[in-house]
Order: sequence, then C-alpha cells, then structure tokens
Amino acid sequence: MQPGVCSSPRCPSASDSFPLSHLDPAECGSETSVDQQKQERAEFSTMSSVVSFYFSYLLCLCLGFVCVACVCYWNSQWRGGFAWDGSTLQFNWHPVLMVSGLVVLYGYGAVLYRVPLTWGQNKLPWKLLHAGVMLLCLVLSVLGLCAVFNFHNAKHTPNLYSLHSWIGICTTALFAMQWAVGVAGFLLPCSPMALRKLLKPVHVWMGASILSLSIVACISGINEKLFFVLRGNTTQAYASLPSEALFGNSLGVLLVVFGLVVLMILSNQKWQRPESRPEDMTYRPLLQEDN
Repeated sequence: MQPGVCSSPRCPSASDSFPLSHLDPAECGSETSVDQQKQERAEFSTMSSVVSFYFSYLLCLCLGFVCVACVCYWNSQWRGGFAWDGSTLQFNWHPVLMVSGLVVLYGYGAVLYRVPLTWGQNKLPWKLLHAGVMLLCLVLSVLGLCAVFNFHNAKHTPNLYSLHSWIGICTTALFAMQWAVGVAGFLLPCSPMALRKLLKPVHVWMGASILSLSIVACISGINEKLFFVLRGNTTQAYASLPSEALFGNSLGVLLVVFGLVVLMILSNQKWQRPESRPEDMTYRPLLQEDN
C-alpha cells in the first residue's frame, strides 16, 4: 500500500468532506440574484410612479393657473374690467371668483395629500392646510355669489332662474356642508376613529362629485354669458364664432381638462398617501388608513 492512499471503504472522499463542493456557485447565488432583481424592479416601478405623479401634478398646477389667467383676461379684455358698484363690471367678478375658488383652488386642495413630500410626516399640519385651502375656496365662492346676486338686485333681474344658477347654488351648498362635516369629523379631537373610517370614503366621493359639479356649473355659465352678450344686434352673433366666443369655448375646454387631470390624480391607487408612521410605509386599503 502506498503511503497517503486509503483503501478502506470508510475513508471519506472529498465530496463527503465538503458536501456543498459539488454545487454550482451560480446556482447557489440564484436566489439572491432573483431577490435583487425583484427589488430593482420594485424600485424602478416606485421611481416611475413618483415621476409620473410629479408630471401630472405640474400639469395640474399649470392648467389651473392658465384657467384663472384666461377668465381674468376674458373679463378685462372683452367685458370692460371689474368694479363693485352694482354694474355689469361687478358681475365680472362672478366668473373669476367661482373659477378661482370652486374649481382651481379646490382642485389644488383636493390633491394636496397625494404629494409625496407630505408622506411620512405628521398628518395634522397637512389636514389643517387642506381645511384652510378649502375654506379659502368657500370664501371666494360666497363672494362670487354675492357679486352676481347684488348685480341682479341692482338691475331688478330675477335670481336663480336658470339651470346654471341651480347647479351653482347647489354645488356651493354641498361644498359648505362637505367642509363643515370634514372639520367636525376629521379635525375635532373628540371625533371617534370609527366615525372617521365611516366618513372617509363618503368624503372622498363627495369631493370628486363637487369638483365635477363645479366644472359643469362653470361651463354652463360661460355658455350662458356668451349667449347673452353675443346676440348679433351690436356684436357678432355667437353662431359666427367671433374671437370672444372662441376664447370662451377654449376656457371651458381648459376647465374640463383641468378637472380630468385632478380626477386622474385622485383615482390612481398608487398615488394614495401611505401610513404616516416612518416604520410602516406600506399601503393599506382606504378604510384602514388613519385620518
């Protein structure tokens, strides 16, 4: 027998001494590689979602600014400007205040919770900011109603006779109730958590519905105003589509596009605010979120 050679069947082989030596190193690391790929795909999906949100949010901000600028330009360029003396110039405040408050600022306030910069922080300051923005919207809307009511009363014109006025006054009333119920249900310390969970889906649905009604009211108001001022006796008729009619119709289209962008942001489940606690940043169903 040669030294160093073991002929006994009990002599351990290299594979017995190293039971993992026969495995392919690539196979050993495959599980880790798959996990890394999943993590990379998840990170890429998250990054894409954030980029898509900020693009939509920037589009929302720009469209809202353009809507306010256009309604101001319309009433200053073709309708003579603004005043608060019971004249037609006082009426011009009505579309400006309603578009600015009940549509644009309202849309900005509605998507406030979707901004990722607000995630992972104490939610109370953002609740207060949301309530403050909505209160400003309500104040502007009431001022807009005061402008048109005072104008009608000064000219002895009946109030609330058109479909536009019915939709507008109902929308403002719903908004006022929505704001009051929201403050009572989500900001008062005595409000129980069960009530907040019950109110939240209704609050979200009502918010989107009020925005939609606001846009309908504004579009019908623009159309009604154009019919009144473009009758064809002293100006070009609406049917001939003069520059003012073209501008007013374009403003209505911009309001619709703005509303669609806001509703798209609100309806995207990936852009809902996660839990405020830094240690629990996973998404939960709507009824399980803290308010």
